[in-house]
Amino acid sequence: MPSLTSLLNDRFALALELSFGEDFTRRDPVIRSSQFADFQANVALPLAKELKSKPRDIATTIVDNLDLAGICEPPEISGPGFINLTFTPEFLASTLSQGGAAEVESESSGQRIVIDYSAPNVAKEMHVGHLRTTVVGDALARTHEFFGNTVVRQNHIGDWGTPFGMLIEHLLDVGIESETAQDISANPNAFYQAARAKFDSDEAFATRARARVVALQGGDEQTLELWERLVGFSRIYFNHIYSLLDVTLTDDNLAGESIYNDDLAAVCQDLEDQGLARISDGALCVFPEGFTGRDGDPLPLIIRKSDGGYGYATTDLAAVRHRVRTLNADRVLYVVGTPQAMHFEMVFAIARAAGWLPEGVEFEHVKIGNVLGDDGKILRTRSGAPLRLAELLEEAVARAKTTLQESNAEFDAEEEAVVAKAVGIGAVKYADLSVAHDTSYTFDLDRMLAPIGNTAPYLQYAGARIRSILRKADGDAFTTAPIHLGEPAERDLGLALLGLSDVIAEVVAGSTPHRLATYLFDLAQSFTSFYEQCPVLIAESAEVRDSRLRLSQTVLEVLEAGLGVLGIRVPERM
Repeated sequence: MPSLTSLLNDRFALALELSFGEDFTRRDPVIRSSQFADFQANVALPLAKELKSKPRDIATTIVDNLDLAGICEPPEISGPGFINLTFTPEFLASTLSQGGAAEVESESSGQRIVIDYSAPNVAKEMHVGHLRTTVVGDALARTHEFFGNTVVRQNHIGDWGTPFGMLIEHLLDVGIESETAQDISANPNAFYQAARAKFDSDEAFATRARARVVALQGGDEQTLELWERLVGFSRIYFNHIYSLLDVTLTDDNLAGESIYNDDLAAVCQDLEDQGLARISDGALCVFPEGFTGRDGDPLPLIIRKSDGGYGYATTDLAAVRHRVRTLNADRVLYVVGTPQAMHFEMVFAIARAAGWLPEGVEFEHVKIGNVLGDDGKILRTRSGAPLRLAELLEEAVARAKTTLQESNAEFDAEEEAVVAKAVGIGAVKYADLSVAHDTSYTFDLDRMLAPIGNTAPYLQYAGARIRSILRKADGDAFTTAPIHLGEPAERDLGLALLGLSDVIAEVVAGSTPHRLATYLFDLAQSFTSFYEQCPVLIAESAEVRDSRLRLSQTVLEVLEAGLGVLGIRVPERM
């Protein structure tokens, strides 16, 4: 459904042209939500200096040429020149009656969006630090697809580098078909820690491991086969977590560091040829303009180490070239922790200087904050180790199952398992997505699973309650009934329903999924107010009853669509 602000923008474009000429057609009417009306247009204020006129006089001229007949009540001018806009109940009702409130139409869709997210390491456990980049990245991927963009998911896993020498040697020591090797699929940390312990304590093993790294980087066939077995074990583990977390990443989205290995030398050579890279203390470095250290000296990005090896910077630069040249990206989102901000700023600056990143292509670091414990520090186990993500998610599902068992609802074992997973995982994901991605939040399962407040269970329960109402209705005639918004609570709910398109566009533009979470919470509250004030099944007439049932059904459609974009399911009942 077209957005309300887009509709108003089009009407204001014509009014501005009629008022001040064609040069003003594309001026931003500065339409914002208002506490005094549905929306407020503030365009008169920025035009005052240019037109050398009072903002209120400019606003009056605009209103005289503004055609909102059948859409809004007569616009009102307030303050220095604000134009207050209030939709008529008839327009809102007619628009909702046409259906499609849970759909988005946008002329700005159709871009190719590459999203780099999750990025765990092979033969290492995913911990709570991977939660946010996975959940936020997946929500952004779903949102862009819902908006009409093409999304290319890139799971930039750590599957290359010096640790693989010791991992491969340890794999040979324990046996490729051994239980220890197979356990990587369920408990990769134990395997990694055993390999590290041997590397640190056994010089002969360490020597073999270093030689194995050389063989791996040199393309030795047997070594590559062993490496692929390690990656395969980890792939099983990753997919278990992604299935539990209910995200859309698959094996087809794996784009690890290894895929850029053959391009690293060319990246360095290209930067040298352009005069952007030079040797400093034996390493090949780039000193991007505008980056300095604490001492004021230019800050280097090392792209080839003094021993000839490559690091993250080289791989990330190769990824930039690949995503522009091969994946044909219009926009690339890096959903990565906030501490990497400087690194990505330097990588993007170098890529632009090298001509690999055209001006028309957007590269954006979607900064991810930390998940904190009750002590205000990064969430860890009592021993200080990072908290295993699998354990955290399994606990959330178990707690949700206990809550269901304590409720009055009766479920068979199969349905109970499905609902418990939807509620438990939904609670964890929503708690993450309902706060700005670049801020930290405290992990609190009690609060996340609460059936009241800004939580997933509250929204899921709203959807389940609407389903219950619709099941009690006789027949399905209401599904095509015209909607009427005679009561204030009905009008408020109708206006809220028509806000989805604007919110989705905002999330797409700013990579801000918490805006959608806020919208859905507000919508659920509007439905609660409507339900308390406007009887549905026992309405005063069949016409009003069917209208309210249709309105309730539309709320369910929008809730399901919005929560679906966030990667959260709405159970049939709770």
